[in-house]
Amino acid sequence: MTWQPRLPSEIEAESFRRIAAQVGPHHLPPEVWFVVRRMIHTSADPEYLAAARLHPRAIAAGVEALKRGCPVATDTRMLLAGISTGRLDRLGVTAFCLMDDPEVAAEAARRGTTRAEVAMERSLPKLAGGIVAIGNAPTALLRLLELLAAGAPPPALVVGVPVGFVNAAESKDALARQDCPYITALGPKGGSALAASIVNALAIMALEVPS
Repeated sequence: MTWQPRLPSEIEAESFRRIAAQVGPHHLPPEVWFVVRRMIHTSADPEYLAAARLHPRAIAAGVEALKRGCPVATDTRMLLAGISTGRLDRLGVTAFCLMDDPEVAAEAARRGTTRAEVAMERSLPKLAGGIVAIGNAPTALLRLLELLAAGAPPPALVVGVPVGFVNAAESKDALARQDCPYITALGPKGGSALAASIVNALAIMALEVPS
């Protein structure tokens, strides 16, 4: 086997070239393709071209929230680690995850529910117009939708791509019917890495688009 060493920027550029060649012609607007291409790049799965669903205001709302320095709440530490980069620091954005909070665990045990649900309940008031990013727990997304239906102030953007065979597809179907800005991908596929790729794409755009 032979291979040629490449710089990270060269690997990324070649990856994007191969994605474009494999996907072929499409009708996505450039800003939507920028996000979807990152989803495909992270997952090595071109099926996200067809599965991705973005609210018409999703990208503008997400980019504006990041440019204002609004926080990002995640449903897992893995997702938090995936977006805790210098980009968010440059934007003045704080990202947080309450899944490991002892009070969250105690309340979940007392109520007989999941930590993901309680963490979402406690995260929403801390957002102040920020972004919710969910990559693992369908229960977190379903609880968020219940809270919004009950009149809770919506976040600027919901990135909802939980993965799994139980309630993941259903929760994303429900998200895709919302009026609030969202980015999702229909079906059971998803994950923390995918959610991180979406937030990172928005962060890149926020840093590159003039205020």
